[in-house]
Amino acid sequence: GIRAILGKVMMDRGTYDEGIEPASILDRSLRESADLIARWHGFDDGRLGYAVTPRFAVSCTADMLHESASLARATGTWWQTHVSEDPGEIAEVSRLFPEARDYVDVYDAAGGLGERTVLAHGIHLSDRELGRLIETGTRVAHCPGSNLFIGAGVMPLARYLAEGLGVALGSDVSGGPEASLFSVMRVGAYAQMARRSLVGEEGAILDPLDWLRMGTLEGARALGLEGSIGSLEAGKDADLIAVDPAFVAALPGTSVTVDDVDPGDLMSRLIFRAHPDMVRAAWVRGRRLDGPAAR
Repeated sequence: GIRAILGKVMMDRGTYDEGIEPASILDRSLRESADLIARWHGFDDGRLGYAVTPRFAVSCTADMLHESASLARATGTWWQTHVSEDPGEIAEVSRLFPEARDYVDVYDAAGGLGERTVLAHGIHLSDRELGRLIETGTRVAHCPGSNLFIGAGVMPLARYLAEGLGVALGSDVSGGPEASLFSVMRVGAYAQMARRSLVGEEGAILDPLDWLRMGTLEGARALGLEGSIGSLEAGKDADLIAVDPAFVAALPGTSVTVDDVDPGDLMSRLIFRAHPDMVRAAWVRGRRLDGPAAR
């Protein structure tokens, strides 16, 4: 089967079902999450994991954030949510949590920061927020496709990386137009090119190999799994895909081999010529997965 870290979304503010008694939401959500953790976290020798998932500060009370973070710590699971994606969202968090210094401080006060935490977006972080995330080892999942899709902004990626923030890549699932990480890499590269042109930010354009690393090894590091996945190295699990070289050839109808192409050029083609049909097979722990790509 696939490798996955999943979690039921939790929220107790602005719930969609008006028939739910508000006072019961916190206990019910924690109980359901705990049941899912007991059933699935660590399943099949760690192939499946659980991430306690409060939606984001706008949809959660301080109690929900605190209790969900406590649950994650007690069970050794991950904690994931969103932060600082949109200026309007940031203003609303300030209104809902007037005692907090900033958005990141809301999660800090809840006990949510740390090496087992992944925060999506983070494109408008202040210097203080950036420093606190680095200090606590909290990682950020950069979702450039989603950010551009809703007009939220462009992450100052060069600044974050220079300061030492751990950044991986994400699609934001339904929040963006495509789920493919190859598409995320391409859109992210375009966004940083535009940022350098519009803002004049030096170092904003990354090498294609850097984008590939953010989409693979840095994702594993964000989850603390770089010792077993994220790169092809002796002793690691064989989680990999096979790509049809025809889709990354310089010209349609031609092929390519690793021997006759510079690795940087090959990665550039892989990112900027990515096509959904180019993935021909996938393996997890060396076992080929069944599905359309395997036939």
